[in-house]
Amino acid sequence: MTTARKDIPDHKPRPWVDLLVSIIIPSVILMKLSGDEYLGNTWALLIGLAFPLGWGLFELVRYRKKNFIAVLGVISVGLTGGIGLMEIDAQWLAVKEAAVPLVIGLAVLISTRTKYPLVRTLLYNPNVLDVDKIQQSLQERGCEAEFENRLMKASYFFAGTFLFSAIMNYILARWIVTSPSGTQAFNEELGRMTLVSYPMIAIPSMVMMIAIFFYLWRTIRRLTGHTLEEVISPAASGQGNKGS
Repeated sequence: MTTARKDIPDHKPRPWVDLLVSIIIPSVILMKLSGDEYLGNTWALLIGLAFPLGWGLFELVRYRKKNFIAVLGVISVGLTGGIGLMEIDAQWLAVKEAAVPLVIGLAVLISTRTKYPLVRTLLYNPNVLDVDKIQQSLQERGCEAEFENRLMKASYFFAGTFLFSAIMNYILARWIVTSPSGTQAFNEELGRMTLVSYPMIAIPSMVMMIAIFFYLWRTIRRLTGHTLEEVISPAASGQGNKGS
């Protein structure tokens, strides 16, 4: 039983560690240590971005999280460093900030034309819900077509959250990062943007994602008659089948 998992450890979400390593530490380094009396522009940028870059690579290697969203995150941090180190016009930072969520949103839309829409992979999957039980109830009630239609709508809503992120990222980057790249002011503004992006973009996006899950859940409840407790995945609820 343990052989399938011995070389790939379980990935347990650690939001506070993610927040500390990807947002707070880099922001503090960029805003407070970019002066010549401390690390200087180049070293502050390298060390500040090394935290989210290193953490992203660690997650990819350690937990085999080789999904394209995780890879895009690592690429995004690398591009930010490249813009600062190569002293490319700061307007390209805004383009890059908008491009990453836009690419993800487009991927969500394109996936609706395939057998495996991303919303199914991320929200309607056996790690979150008891998919087999739900599908069986849908078949018994003849509601599969209606459910698939609702799942498609959820995919469009899901893509919309990334469109929101793309627009907000662009506005925020153009508003906050106005100094030439490669300068102390650029580093400080980049740190400020990283901090501000969490309450202004990440939290609203998270609320939208929760709303999409609630929409999906309301659909499941109406079409199957099951309560959330009845269809939540044993993996998600923390109850395995070990003791049964």
